[in-house]
Formats: sequence, C-alpha cells, structure tokens
Amino acid sequence: MTESVRFTKGHGTENDFVLLDDPEGRLDLGPEQVVALADRRAGIGGDGVIRAVRTRRAGIDAPSDAPEWFMDYRNADGSLAEMCGNGVRVLAAHLRRAGHVREDGFAIWTRAGVRTVEILEHPARQGASWSVRVGMGASDLVPAARTVEIDGHRLEATDVDMGNPHAVAFLPADLDLTDLDLMRRPPTLDPAPAGGANIELVAARGDRHVAMRVLERGVGETRSCGTGVAAVAVAAAHRAGDETGEPWTVDVPGGRLQVGWSAAGDVTLTGPAVLVADGVMRG
Repeated sequence: MTESVRFTKGHGTENDFVLLDDPEGRLDLGPEQVVALADRRAGIGGDGVIRAVRTRRAGIDAPSDAPEWFMDYRNADGSLAEMCGNGVRVLAAHLRRAGHVREDGFAIWTRAGVRTVEILEHPARQGASWSVRVGMGASDLVPAARTVEIDGHRLEATDVDMGNPHAVAFLPADLDLTDLDLMRRPPTLDPAPAGGANIELVAARGDRHVAMRVLERGVGETRSCGTGVAAVAVAAAHRAGDETGEPWTVDVPGGRLQVGWSAAGDVTLTGPAVLVADGVMRG
C-alpha cells in the first residue's frame, strides 16, 4: 500500500475502525499496513481495520452464491478475524451511504459466513448515528468449558462461539466491573484455547440486563465488542434459564446494545453505527 488511500473512520458503541473502500480489490493490505493504520499515535487509530471489497475481487475462496460485499476485517495487530459485530454495522452504514447498496436490508460475506443487516434508522444529520440490526447467525454454547482467573478470583467460564470464540465469566457480588484493571492485570484462561479467545466479564444489572467488559484477541480491552455482546446475552439467558426469546440489554463502556433471537433461533444484534470522518492517508 504505497499510494494515497481514502478512508472512513467509524465506530459502533466506541469500538472504532479504519474503513478502506476498495471495491475492486486493488489494495495490498498486509499486517504491517494494518498496524500502521490502526496506530493511535502515528496512524489514524482504531481497534481494527475493515476493507470494503467485492467478494469476487477479494482474493478469497467463497461460494458462488456469496453476497456481493465482503468484510475483510483485521485486528489492530494485523491478524485476521472471523467476525466483528460492531464492524458489520459500521460497514453496512458505509455501503449504504456510498451507494454501493440501494436497499436497507442486504447480506455481507464474512470469514464466519453470511451476516444479514437491516438498517433501521438513517442519521438525521451528518455525523449522527445510524441504527443497524445484524443477523449474527447461530450460537454454540459449552457451559463450564474453562476457568478465568482475574484479581485472585478463579471463575467458571462458558464458551460461546459466535463465528469467533468467546469465554464468558460472571462476576461474584464482591467483585465490581469498574475495579478491574484488565490491561495491567489481564485475565487468563485455563485451559488456554489453542487460537486464543475473547474474554468477557459480566455483572448483572436487572431483568434481562447485564453489563460487561471485554479483552479482545489481538487488540486488548476495547470499549465494546459486538460478537462479545451477543455471546454474553446467549450465556446470560442460558444461565438464567430464560427460553422466552425476549431481548436482552447489554451495557458496555461505549454504550448499550440489544440482543434478540429470530424465530429460527439465530441471534440478532441491534445498535448504533457512526461514520465520524472521511480523509486521505498519504502513502
């Protein structure tokens, strides 16, 4: 990536991304370029980098009936990621604003498969939020799969696969979310998954209402994680014995998201997407 590149900076509940519009797949985007773009001091800054590229031009194996647009998502450390629930909403808003899609409901191809999006609200003014619902697909839950150790506490963790791996642990009453220093004293998993996992720490807030903090693979602590929010709601509903399919509210440091279930049992994630700025990065 040696030429000047146009970018959009966006976020979903303050989980922020550098988005590159590359419909024809002309960008040579390697780990070093991703790290440089995501650098918060020497680059644009973000928790990850999204390349908006047509699936047929993305240089990936995809089925013949895959959706037109592919979310090429990379973590801030340059590693590939299967899915990003907040990133999908930001990408959906970009594709709609740019005129790459004309409808408010469409599908996107990801490394975790097809994800459907429905734009519920367009921004009332420039810089305001879009509201987007994402069909996150099916979840796979394994109770008591491992333990999380944090601040001298060893907590039971539930594995939830949302296209990417999560370990969800519920805090005891004497351990407050705001007291945790996840960067200086990061939680550890036992046994550690071979490919790592996102770690979510959860506190109850009310009826079908929880709060969480997250440590993301390849990034560190972020203000929000869309797949993590979905995983937490799935684990919380299971823990509560809630089979009603009613939505759960999940608070993150960057805002609030809603998790529901379709009639077929697939998970849905609803929340804001904000396109903050557009610019050019010099190569």
